[in-house]
Amino acid sequence: MRVLDLSQDFSMHTPAFASYDGPSIKWVKRLAFDKVGGQEITSTLHVGTHLDGPVHFWSAGKTIGELPLPWLVGSAVVVDLERMGIGDYQLYGPEHFERWEQETGLRVERDDILIIHTGYHRFYNENWVDRSQVDETRYFVRHPGPTREFAEWVLDRGVRWLAVDAGSADHPMNTVIRKIRPDEAEDAEAALGRPLDELFPKGDLQIMHTLLFPHDVIHIENLGGQIDEVLDRRIQFGCFPWKFVGGEAAFCRAVAFLEE
Repeated sequence: MRVLDLSQDFSMHTPAFASYDGPSIKWVKRLAFDKVGGQEITSTLHVGTHLDGPVHFWSAGKTIGELPLPWLVGSAVVVDLERMGIGDYQLYGPEHFERWEQETGLRVERDDILIIHTGYHRFYNENWVDRSQVDETRYFVRHPGPTREFAEWVLDRGVRWLAVDAGSADHPMNTVIRKIRPDEAEDAEAALGRPLDELFPKGDLQIMHTLLFPHDVIHIENLGGQIDEVLDRRIQFGCFPWKFVGGEAAFCRAVAFLEE
């Protein structure tokens, strides 16, 4: 069996999502003086490759520690949207995934884990595979994102949970980024050719979280690593957060298991 790491690096330089604090890491013991090395870390949880728990957007939802380990491992399909030409600010919907099914002969089945490849993982600061294309603004602010119709399609198809190689499972202009970067919002509106208020009405804010999490359809954000080696195929996939009692999210290791 071949094991591939689909996680991004984590360090004191790893950027958190908009309005969240990033990690602070310091040595509190040194080998020379204490005969042991020890570190202390302070961080919010929406940093690096992480799993959002249902309680992140639903008060009655499960916490990370309540998610069964077998449920976090299973059959997954990796849909490559990049080859369809999906780029900056663009939208994707059910039609892209149904086209993918026609072109590959694969199908998003009930209880599948759905992995979405946009190619934007290459722009992430902690893309350990190749840092030559790092562009933090493009990664967080301009990545493509889904329509409400896609979120509804995910529920209709019975997808177990999702993973995406971008800063959010939602379109950046359907998050707080739209208010934080009005200049980028203006550019996005021009690129999309429609008012953002029309594309993303107030009630649909962060629809991939608000609509799906009450159904336990959660997601990994900031996927990456060796993801380019598993495109357009069915794989065995696992997400391994720590057993965080009460946790609304958790850093995780995302792993693909391939039969040789």
